[in-house]
Amino acid sequence: MNTPINHDDLFIDGEFVEAASKDRFTAINPATEEVLGTVPISNAEDIDRAVRGARTAFSTWSQTTGAERAEVLSRLADAFAARGDDIAALVSRQNGAPQWWVNQNKRITEAIYRNGAKNAAAILAEEVLPGGEHGTVVRKEPLGVVAAIVPWNSPQALLSMKIAASLAAGCTVVVKPSPETSLDIYLLAEAIREAKVPPGVINIVTGAAETGANLVAHPGIDKVSFTGSTAAGRAIAISCAENLKPLTAELGGKSAAVLLEDADIEVFTDSIPWRCLPFSGQVCHAITRVIVPRSRHQEVLDAMVEKLSSLSYGDTSDPDNLLGPLATAAQRDRVEEYIKLGVQEGARLVLGGGRPKGFDSGYYIEPTIFTDTDPSMRIFTEEIFGPVLCVAVYDTEDEAAALHDATNFGLSGSVFSRDIEHATEFARRLGTGEVLINGKHGAPNVDLVRSFYKHSSLGGGMDLVSRYQLTKSIPRA
Repeated sequence: MNTPINHDDLFIDGEFVEAASKDRFTAINPATEEVLGTVPISNAEDIDRAVRGARTAFSTWSQTTGAERAEVLSRLADAFAARGDDIAALVSRQNGAPQWWVNQNKRITEAIYRNGAKNAAAILAEEVLPGGEHGTVVRKEPLGVVAAIVPWNSPQALLSMKIAASLAAGCTVVVKPSPETSLDIYLLAEAIREAKVPPGVINIVTGAAETGANLVAHPGIDKVSFTGSTAAGRAIAISCAENLKPLTAELGGKSAAVLLEDADIEVFTDSIPWRCLPFSGQVCHAITRVIVPRSRHQEVLDAMVEKLSSLSYGDTSDPDNLLGPLATAAQRDRVEEYIKLGVQEGARLVLGGGRPKGFDSGYYIEPTIFTDTDPSMRIFTEEIFGPVLCVAVYDTEDEAAALHDATNFGLSGSVFSRDIEHATEFARRLGTGEVLINGKHGAPNVDLVRSFYKHSSLGGGMDLVSRYQLTKSIPRA
């Protein structure tokens, strides 16, 4: 049993300072249910101190050049990389993510900071556009102090998107991580100090939902960037609207794989661990609906059952386990309620549906498959955030496209076909911001721009540098 990691401090103005709040959140290892440690639940005084630190730092950081900001982000990438293995291991212990997932996120996080440095170096503070007698000066100026709020499934990677874009633009940041994954944020704070990020440019407060709400509502916050559930995003949007603050939010998803008539079933089933059930389905872009031709329904179903039955799952300290526990007891309870609901709605339970045998502790749910599902069922249209796949059948491609779009979400999806041109043409019909072909992305690019449709985003969803800038025009006399 590991010794608990207990923190009484927060990272503000470049220093670890004692939290004013005496309340603490207890982090639990979801694989063993052992206590991992505690962090402060920041109160109004803590938040105010962090925001004031960020506002003070903004006065000088906003005046730096893009090249100077690029140097800082490059150093931060180096400092993160030096701690990447330790951070990944601690994230896995906190949220139950498998080794392949946290290691992938470690690589992505470093790449995002480096890409942020590239973006910062490319920024032109101003340019002169032709027109009129002497043209117009167009300036790009940093928006101000940003509240960056991230969830527990990819805490460091999602945070790096917000920090990299904010700092590249010249903004300062107050970070609020998910309470379930706050222990690793202290390792990031060490990296921030080592990278000599100027004091106050990045501040960190820990806490739960109330802390986040108070941070969003603080009058010293100029912009909010949030990644998390659609329900939480809606509440944040209301607060931002009341105070006329810009918001960028990447929210939930209910993505689907559409298998066309000529799909290679083995290609699809091989993608299941990485595309359908990454992190036991606790990922917004997880492809948890499978839309198949009626003529191949049983073939696909049999292949899915065989694949899911073969997946190893358990304590993710073992790198051979592709699936782990759900992140919290509350999340396991939520998934179990959806499974019960699916049965009540008339869906046919083909595999799983319960807690696996032989696990006396941990928040585990068996990989689960429902078939005979349709858009009248909540399990087909609502985000479950667990290892639950819903299969639906179609007779025509028009039907397949309609089934794909029969949710309020539009984050990701995939089309499977041996005919790449046909798959690409079909993908153009789908109401989602990202469509994979045969489970694969195009060329990897951490700066890839795409939109998230419908309830999957607000304010564009993507943490682009331009969304942290204001534009000023000045006619030249």
